[in-house]
Amino acid sequence: MKPSDLLAPPQASATPLAAAVPRPRRGAVARPKEDRHFVTALARGLEVLACFRTGETTLSNQELAQRCRLPKSTVSRLTLTLTRLGYLIHVGESGRYRLGTACLALGSAMLTRLDVRQVARPLMQELANFSQAAVSLGLRDKLSMIYVEHCRGPAVLTVTLDVGSRMPVATSAIGRAWLAAAPPDEREAVMQQVRELDDLAWPALERGILQARRDHAERGVACSFGDWQKDVNGIARAFDPGNGLPMMAINVGGAASSLPEGFLMDEVRPRLIALVNELESTLPR
Repeated sequence: MKPSDLLAPPQASATPLAAAVPRPRRGAVARPKEDRHFVTALARGLEVLACFRTGETTLSNQELAQRCRLPKSTVSRLTLTLTRLGYLIHVGESGRYRLGTACLALGSAMLTRLDVRQVARPLMQELANFSQAAVSLGLRDKLSMIYVEHCRGPAVLTVTLDVGSRMPVATSAIGRAWLAAAPPDEREAVMQQVRELDDLAWPALERGILQARRDHAERGVACSFGDWQKDVNGIARAFDPGNGLPMMAINVGGAASSLPEGFLMDEVRPRLIALVNELESTLPR
């Protein structure tokens, strides 16, 4: 993964939860060397599946090997196994691979567990209509926030994202909100990974994260005004959905031309905070 990928926008996803952005330090499995319970072969297989980026249809063994930083012979054995299990489909005429229906089943099973989506959606749509923006519900996956619910307002100029799209945790409002509310140990681990990805960019990224933590604590939302994309503004608030689910966050964002900072903070922010408060009081614990 290139350091610039931390700031790059994802493309719209055609297959929700089935696509992924490149992962940092691919091939370097983060685990203690003495952990004899860690199954390296399984981890490598999952890394192969995670190589498929949003908007990509097929990948070759060579491309997978480069992204996983593994020998092509190893990747060939992994793709053969994953194909037989239904997680990959071999495209005969090109010799390339695409994600199989078993991946879709996993994603669908995960979405089914997220009852919070059904509760949040009408509230999110109401806020999207008011703000004429995009309102998204997301949770963290490695160094990204993945959207599990998404509502669009009636405005023409909205960010083209959908369920399954990913946002960088360090520069997006939704990622910064998660960092602001995450348990300290988990937050520090993620921040260390971001720093290892690009030491030169880290000072600016850290300043943005620290400011977002202050904003989330004092103003109720984390902000990203041109930090992810120079022409995109967004605010977000994190919350604990309970019921054993991971921490989530809700983002309101869109083109800066139609979502100026003043409007987001003065008009949208109190409504976003009220939405999250209502969710927390409604969801089972």
